Parts: sequence; structure tokens; C-alpha cells
Amino acid sequence: NKCGRRGLNGILATTGACLQSLCDVSSLPEGASRGFNISTPTGDEAVFLVHQHGRIVAYRNSCPHTGAPLDWVPDRFLNLDGELIQCANHDALFRIEDGLCIAGPCNGRRLSRVELVVEDGVVYADVSSISQNR
Repeated sequence: NKCGRRGLNGILATTGACLQSLCDVSSLPEGASRGFNISTPTGDEAVFLVHQHGRIVAYRNSCPHTGAPLDWVPDRFLNLDGELIQCANHDALFRIEDGLCIAGPCNGRRLSRVELVVEDGVVYADVSSISQNR
């Protein structure tokens, strides 16, 4: 973990973030998704990454409809064509770019975004963004 005023080319000094390393960018190929458990001040939190169109985004692994995890098997967060995030419980579909539900029981609601920093080929989650976006 990198917290406070140290590290990452001044990023932490300006944001006050607390970053936790998730993975190397090279281990998350284009079109892939992967779940992680990270430590926060309020306990462990399940999050997931999606790498699509050259961008990596992260969300809490929690459906806004029921709070249940989204993945039907570990690291499977996307629908069959890999273009949308799909909830395993009620088949709700979410846009990858902004987490907006476009079909299903939580239509119009959003997944909780987790802010990321990518530095020197490593993906870091901003732990403070998780508690702010509950």
C-alpha cells in the first residue's frame, strides 16, 4: 500500500490517496476482467477490473439491485460478447465505461466506481474512493 505523501511521482501528495497494488497491466489482457479483495479502513472489499479498448476501469463487486456479487464464476464479469458487465443473479447489464445499468431490475442505477492509478505498468486502486462511493 502507498498512502499519504510519498511515492508515485507526486500523485499521492496532491490527492491524499491511499493506493493498493492490484496487478501488473500485462497480466490483464485486453477484453479481460478480474476480481480482487482489497483491504480498506472499514474491512475487506471485493472489487473487479475490466480492460477494454485500451482502458482499465474498476468497480465494487456489488450489484446495486441486491448487493450480491456480480460474477457467476471467479473473474467472469462480462456478458458473452465481452461488451457489457453482467450480473450473475438477475442478468442486469451495465456499460463498462461508466457502470450504468441499461437492462434489468436496477435499470438506470450505477455500479460503484473505484478510482485507479496506473504507474510503471502497475494498476493501483485508490482505497479512499471505495469508502466514498458506497
